[in-house]
Amino acid sequence: MKYQRVLLKLSGEALMGEKQYGIDPKQIISYSQQIKEIVDKGCEVAIVIGGGNIFRGISGAANGIDRVQGDYMGMLATVINGMALQQGLEDEGLDVRLQTAIEIKQIAETYIRRRAIRHLEKKRVVIFSGGLGNPYFTTDSAAVLRAIEIEADVILKGTRVDGIYSADPEKDKNAEKFTNISFKDVYSKGLKVMDMTAFTLSEENQLPIIVFDMNTPGNLREIIEGKDIGTLVS
Repeated sequence: MKYQRVLLKLSGEALMGEKQYGIDPKQIISYSQQIKEIVDKGCEVAIVIGGGNIFRGISGAANGIDRVQGDYMGMLATVINGMALQQGLEDEGLDVRLQTAIEIKQIAETYIRRRAIRHLEKKRVVIFSGGLGNPYFTTDSAAVLRAIEIEADVILKGTRVDGIYSADPEKDKNAEKFTNISFKDVYSKGLKVMDMTAFTLSEENQLPIIVFDMNTPGNLREIIEGKDIGTLVS
C-alpha cells in the first residue's frame, strides 16, 4: 500500500445520496463497504464527516440564528452522521470508535489524541465528529488538524466530482481536470479545494490532499494501492 494511515473527509451532503435531506441508508452501506476494503488491506483509517445534510451553521446564521448557536447545532449534526456511519461500518464487521470534540459520554468517547492513535494502531476505524468543538471552524479545518495530530500520510477528500477542475465541470464542458497540482497553483488559480484556514494549515504541514469521487466504488482502494485517481495537491 502507498498509504498506511489516512484521514478520509466526507461531506454531510454525500450521505444524502438521492435524497434531498438527511441520510440515505444505501449511501452508508456503499461507503462502509469501500472503507472495509482498505481496512482489510491493513490501512489505518480515520474519518471526519460534515453535517450539511442536516444543518449548516452558516445557513442558519443567514436565517436569523446566532452564528455561534448555529455552529454548535452543526457540530451536533456531524455527531448524528458519525453515529450512522459507525453503525454501517459495524454492520460490515469493523471495530469502530466514535470520538467527539464535544463531550457526549453516553454516545461517544471524548477526543483524546493518544487514545485515537492507539485505536488506529489496533486497526480500529476512528470517526472524529463534533468538528473542533469551537464555532467559526469548518469540518475541513477539523479534518486537517486531526490528520496532523494522528500523523496521517494523506487527506482523502471524497466528493461527487472526480478531481479538481479549472472550472465547474457540471457547468463548463471545457473545464480542465488537474491530475497533480501544487498548493501555490491552487492559490494562484483561485480553485476551491477546502476553506482557506484548512488549506493553509495543510500546506504549512506539508500534508498532501487527494480530491476524488467517493461515489465510484473501487476508487478508495485504488488510491491506497497507489493508482492515480482524482487530483493530488502537494
